[in-house]
Amino acid sequence: MRIDVLLDVKTTLGEGPVWDVGQQRLYFIDSMDGRVFRCTADGTEVRAWDVPGKIGSMVLRKDGEGAIVSLQGGFHRLDFNTGDCELFHDPEPDLPANRLNDGKADRKGRFFAGSMDTMEEGANGALYRVDPDFTVTKVDEGIICSNGPCFSPDDKTFYFQDTWTGEIWAYDYDIETGTVSNRRTFAKIDGSNGGAADGSTVDAEGYLWNALVYEGKLTRFAPDGTVDRVIDMPVKKVTSVNFGGPDMDVLYVTSMAKPPLPRFPGDGPLRGSLFAIYDLGIKGIPEPRFGA
Repeated sequence: MRIDVLLDVKTTLGEGPVWDVGQQRLYFIDSMDGRVFRCTADGTEVRAWDVPGKIGSMVLRKDGEGAIVSLQGGFHRLDFNTGDCELFHDPEPDLPANRLNDGKADRKGRFFAGSMDTMEEGANGALYRVDPDFTVTKVDEGIICSNGPCFSPDDKTFYFQDTWTGEIWAYDYDIETGTVSNRRTFAKIDGSNGGAADGSTVDAEGYLWNALVYEGKLTRFAPDGTVDRVIDMPVKKVTSVNFGGPDMDVLYVTSMAKPPLPRFPGDGPLRGSLFAIYDLGIKGIPEPRFGA
């Protein structure tokens, strides 16, 4: 295993790596500064787009010409050619202290993204599903900070977490209808050293990877919820993970600079970086597009 700094674009809050197999490009975001980045597998040919507000996640559109992005002010369509970013639905106009956060697409092209309380104190957030026809449905609620949505390789399990519960949840998932049910605890997070569950992905073997923010560790959970492997990262504030590269065998990891709120541990570096982990001997699953 080898850990490299792939790209140093000085993100305030790097998040949401997405590898696109068709374009052979890696996308990721800076949540606090409102930017979407794109680069090659080796960190070259960097391109960036500004969006009008804090951004929680993105998913590429079916045509590859843009993305659906979850912003503080709702769900938007981002056009890569023009840079236009158009609102199509704000699910929480009555909750100005909330913003949309982490999200992923399923293999039917639906986008799941949740909201969070910007002070990360009140359970004001919810989980939403955006269908390919742009219909938005609330699927869960009572969430402080939505994070880590991802799907098992057989499409039968949806994983999700409220970062500050100290748990990762599993739901039964119906891929034909996009409905979730039977929420239960998949794994418990040891937060004794200040760590909390952040972004997640599932590899081709059905194991879940989670970034333990504020503790600088990546944890691989077996399908039964037991800890299979722990990787110590060279920085404490790792935020999200995803597989990519030409052979889907590189694990990309984002990180943040200073914590967004003073009560969180540590001062942190003056920037966040994008890391690449090589030679893990594990492959990921290609990311679906919205509308696929």
